[in-house]
Amino acid sequence: MSTRKILLSEDEMPRQWYNILPDLPHGLQPPLHPATGKPVGPDDLAPIFPMPLIEQEVSTERYIDIPEPVLEKYLLWRPTPLIRARALEAFLQTPAKIYYKHEGVSPAGSHKPNTAVAQAYYNKISGTKRISTETGAGQWGSALSFAGALFGLEIKVYMVRISYDQKPYRRLMMNAWGANCVPSPSPDTKAGRTILEQDPDSPGSLGIAISEAIEDAVTNPGSKYSLGSVLNHVLLHQTIIGQEAQKQLQKIGEYPDIIIGCAGGGSNFAGLALPFVRDKMGGKKIDIIAVEPSSCPTMTKGPFVYDFGDTVQMTPLLPMHSLGHDFVPAPIHAGGLRYHGMAPIVSQLLLDKLIEARAVKQLETFAAGVTWARTEGFIPAPETNHALAVVIEEAKKCKEEGKAKTILVNWSGHGLVDMMAYNAYFEGKLSDYDLPDEEIQKALRALEKFPKPKL
Repeated sequence: MSTRKILLSEDEMPRQWYNILPDLPHGLQPPLHPATGKPVGPDDLAPIFPMPLIEQEVSTERYIDIPEPVLEKYLLWRPTPLIRARALEAFLQTPAKIYYKHEGVSPAGSHKPNTAVAQAYYNKISGTKRISTETGAGQWGSALSFAGALFGLEIKVYMVRISYDQKPYRRLMMNAWGANCVPSPSPDTKAGRTILEQDPDSPGSLGIAISEAIEDAVTNPGSKYSLGSVLNHVLLHQTIIGQEAQKQLQKIGEYPDIIIGCAGGGSNFAGLALPFVRDKMGGKKIDIIAVEPSSCPTMTKGPFVYDFGDTVQMTPLLPMHSLGHDFVPAPIHAGGLRYHGMAPIVSQLLLDKLIEARAVKQLETFAAGVTWARTEGFIPAPETNHALAVVIEEAKKCKEEGKAKTILVNWSGHGLVDMMAYNAYFEGKLSDYDLPDEEIQKALRALEKFPKPKL
């Protein structure tokens, strides 16, 4: 019988996170205080983050030890399996070998608990009683709700309204873990009330939800804010994915030619890719591809700028590829990929040509997800489908060229609570949407007065 799953024992699980910051060839430009234009310091971040996470955000240590209480919680689902997609290979009649890192086996059904558990732990030991956060499709909100239950923390989640309406089971998952989830924009914050006055039917955006969550954190004693993507410490925590994958591939004497992950803010893509980017900087020949929706083409059409991470301009200015903090995305069924900006680390890697970015259309992604479900069995999340669309594209290319390449993809989450999106696809209610260039230019006008990062 052919091997399908490559497993690690619990003793083989990585004990450290990998920090790419000291290895970046051109470093990372600092976040700036919007009032002074100067680099943000720890004191600026202290009102919203606990000090251990602030220290990790700026750390120059290549490896950071994973605390024992976090490792113990990880063992609920980690190490995750690396699986050979043999049925998909046979269906495509490709010489390519396709492996996927199955992050959908976590209690929350995605990669998000890798950082949610870590952030909940650091908040707990720092005296935090309550955490506010935002969520798009609900993967992050459910993950932090799960982590909050593990460490006895109160969680308030502001969920982008279009996803709140489209994905009721995600918010019910949050409720099951004891969190309070409200649609954003909401009447609970000044930011939300202001936006609702301007547009009572606003579908919301991650930028708006971030504004609400930050305002909530700074106005409620004992509260802190938590972010599920974009920031350095979040990507750091996710690198356990890539490190496990490296160990698993070593067990069978394989090494990837192509690495693929979907990217909204950058966390799951970076979690798989960063340990391999280190190898690429060391001389390995690898193609590393970040995949985003054509309706929210942050990397493929957005310029590298200093921009706010939220709509109401409460965050520092971050150096990143952005569509502008006022950007409100089309309500496609991939809420986790509708953020206006890309993680500074991922943006810098794109500038340095260590990774590439591709945008795919919505119908193509669902076709890929259905093909995957009918061959490999597992039903992918709409976000994951973006990566799978490019996996299929690359596998077909291998067939055309007669090249037996090894493809590694991060299967970042299951779609078992996203079946309404699949229903809309099956009923022909979904359509493709390419963001017009004029919309991008309109959104970027607000950035003209901001400092410019080095290119």
